[in-house]
Amino acid sequence: MFDAQDDTIALNLSRDADRELLPALFETEALDCRDEAAIAALIAASKATAIVLRGRSMGLAIAAVHEKPHGDACVKLTPGSPRSMSARAAPRVIDLSALWAGPLAGHLLSLAGADVVKVESLHRPDAMRDNSEFYAVLNQGKSNVALDFKDTHDRDNLLALIGAADIVIESARPRALRQLGIDADQLVRTTPGLVWVTITGHGVAGEAANWVGFGDDCGVAGGLSAALHEATGQMGFVGDAIADPLTGMRAALTAWEGWSSRRGGRFCLSMSQVVAQSLAAEDPVALNSSLLAWSAAVGEPFPTVRRRCAGKAG
Repeated sequence: MFDAQDDTIALNLSRDADRELLPALFETEALDCRDEAAIAALIAASKATAIVLRGRSMGLAIAAVHEKPHGDACVKLTPGSPRSMSARAAPRVIDLSALWAGPLAGHLLSLAGADVVKVESLHRPDAMRDNSEFYAVLNQGKSNVALDFKDTHDRDNLLALIGAADIVIESARPRALRQLGIDADQLVRTTPGLVWVTITGHGVAGEAANWVGFGDDCGVAGGLSAALHEATGQMGFVGDAIADPLTGMRAALTAWEGWSSRRGGRFCLSMSQVVAQSLAAEDPVALNSSLLAWSAAVGEPFPTVRRRCAGKAG
């Protein structure tokens, strides 16, 4: 997190390519992209809104602490068409997502009895594989398929998998789907009962649809750091990528409810707005209560996770 002239900025530089964009972000060639002090000095001389807007247009994951979240937490983009009563007792899920929120949604659906197939790019697998233990937790119980999305035959196989699915979870920006030849809205309209869940950083409307967002910076955009500062006077991240698990839980519920209705549809969840809605909720435990009720109804209680004090191992 860096202080600008009028606000504090969260800048996510998790990819090597992100640092290569910094000279363009600050409109200077005289920058050592690994020099945190130099980056801080350039941001300190800048207006937060200008830096955030320029960074997002360049594909950087960046947010300002006191910005207003964009979009709604969950939007139904495309109405579905009703399906007949299925012989399947639980849905078949195609999980095209990566990292945390989408795979968590797929994991929760798997715990509820769904048949989940995780589909990855042969050339660009899920980056969470770098954290092998966490990847294993999020994707346990799923079948796994690796496809070459540049290959016509593999793209046809992907469309066939989607055509046989009840639920699709993905976290791609619109341009990436178009490059794969996938028209999610058309598939929802022509496949009775198909539930399509799109997870984005900041929604699907206007320029925000193409903004990159990860859990930490989306949490900042959603108001977590502002709430921390208001409550404690301290500025910082509230926790590790809280936007991801909040959105993953919401996505799992949305997908299950859409499948249960037999009407389907395409739903978009914005991670930053999910955070904002959670902060503003009059009943902050409502989502947890819904999850517990859902898990009891499908006969697979979610595991209890032992609480851990900050800074303590185990």
